[in-house]
Amino acid sequence: MFGRQQYDGMNPIYPKTEISPDAGSTPGAGEEISGQLERIRELMQKPDPTEAVWACDAFNRDHPDSAEGWHVASQLALKIADPGAALRAIEHALRLEPDRSEWLLHKARCLLLLDRKPEARVLASRMAQRLFPKADLTEQVGLLLSSLDMYEQAEKLFLDAVKLAPQVAGYHYNLATVQRILGKLETAETSLDRAISLDPDDADSLALRSGIRRQTSGQNHIEELKQALSRSAGSPRQTVTIFHALAKELEDVGEHAESFSCLKKGAGIRRKHLRYDVQRDIDTMTKIKGVYSDSEFVGDEGGFISASPIFVIGMPRTGTTLVERILGSHTRVHAAGELNTFALGLVEMARGIAGTRQLSGPGLVELSRQIDFLELGRLYIERTREFSVDSAHFVDKMPMNFLYAGLIHRALPKAKIIHVDRNPMDTCYAVYKTLFESAYPYSYDLQELGRYFVAYRELMSHWNRVMPGVMHTVRYEDLVRNHRRVTEAMLEYCHLSWEEQCLRPHESDRHSTTASASQIRRPVHQESVGLWEHYRDELQPLAEILRGAGIEI
Repeated sequence: MFGRQQYDGMNPIYPKTEISPDAGSTPGAGEEISGQLERIRELMQKPDPTEAVWACDAFNRDHPDSAEGWHVASQLALKIADPGAALRAIEHALRLEPDRSEWLLHKARCLLLLDRKPEARVLASRMAQRLFPKADLTEQVGLLLSSLDMYEQAEKLFLDAVKLAPQVAGYHYNLATVQRILGKLETAETSLDRAISLDPDDADSLALRSGIRRQTSGQNHIEELKQALSRSAGSPRQTVTIFHALAKELEDVGEHAESFSCLKKGAGIRRKHLRYDVQRDIDTMTKIKGVYSDSEFVGDEGGFISASPIFVIGMPRTGTTLVERILGSHTRVHAAGELNTFALGLVEMARGIAGTRQLSGPGLVELSRQIDFLELGRLYIERTREFSVDSAHFVDKMPMNFLYAGLIHRALPKAKIIHVDRNPMDTCYAVYKTLFESAYPYSYDLQELGRYFVAYRELMSHWNRVMPGVMHTVRYEDLVRNHRRVTEAMLEYCHLSWEEQCLRPHESDRHSTTASASQIRRPVHQESVGLWEHYRDELQPLAEILRGAGIEI
């Protein structure tokens, strides 16, 4: 998150003066007004939004009582990545037409983009009480609820959508996604069977069903997946998704050579369609080590004093979700999931210093040393306050926060930081075989994956050197083999008393949206330890990079 694309042109589309709440309703738009709005929508489709911005601004000056005009302005603001302007515009539209469900939904999305989740949840809860006559709007509200972690309410809306339009495969798929998150795995599989019966080539449904449970030689979908794969040639995304699903099921039944062949083909296609340079990430991590050296951690570090946060960090697929669920089983801890809050606050403050200057990742790292870390810590605690209302502590399980471990300590010196480590080869193989929606672009090429892992390891060594004793490291292999001993040490580090239920995280009713959402419903096990050895020959390019960096595998 050391950098984010923004629109740098002037942005006049939100109002400069308030519209009175009693300004009246939008009059019937004449043909001229309708034509102008349609023209603005056409301009919004162009790569350069400048003309649309000025046309929309002119329209809203000429027609300040047109609710539809402010709605269009809000849509345009989102297109140019200005959710603050989008929120202001849609609020003006709602002053003119207060009860438009589609616009209330749009407002909630703006709040979500601004990380104002408590306000978005209040609005979403109100909408969840409504009965919508159309399935598509019902589904959209369900998706909003899901994005706000309101999964029980989302399930109800998706069930309503299925009743309104039982022949739409996508509604069954969305229903299955929240059922999986809620731990209703058998029900989710039934929903996916229905979705696939309606659309046999829907790769997302096929892949989600493959991951719901461990497949067996007597009960799997391998032939069905191969048939779907033969029909997917025209869509790289479909092909990649089905290849990964097929690789997973083949691995489940012990067909390791064929499994890796499918995985390699799928990863290769995905990588071909990504614009990514791993060296940029490596340069950023190198810059972090240079900027946040020993001298940055000498003497009084300041920062905001709060012991509420427990950060769980590391590479993805290392057991961070398991650690979160263990901690979240404690009566004094709330498992908040993967939060972008710290990174977003950091970038927001850095952008405030940078102004209109465009900065690379390393440039933002350099700039970040000027940040008021006391204010950054205060901002983080303020934006996560909802998680500490009923619990003394909350877990922020964002693996990528390993980039910011030192900055977290500067901003929140009393916060706990748990680093989850795992065998390098098991880690990299688990990352390589996971099809991520948009994160971790280094994961589809073994050499890039190896280079990224080396940089990560070097950064973690750096943090431990400049902040001795600050972080607590949990080895995944130790955790699954000596569950009680490692859990006791982890709770002691967090100043938490022992509670027996921490040994039974699979019984927790806490939700999980990660790739481990199905696995965490099982008792702690050792089945994933050493899994990479089935592919020792295939993973040699990765192993050579790790060994060359002095990493023991």
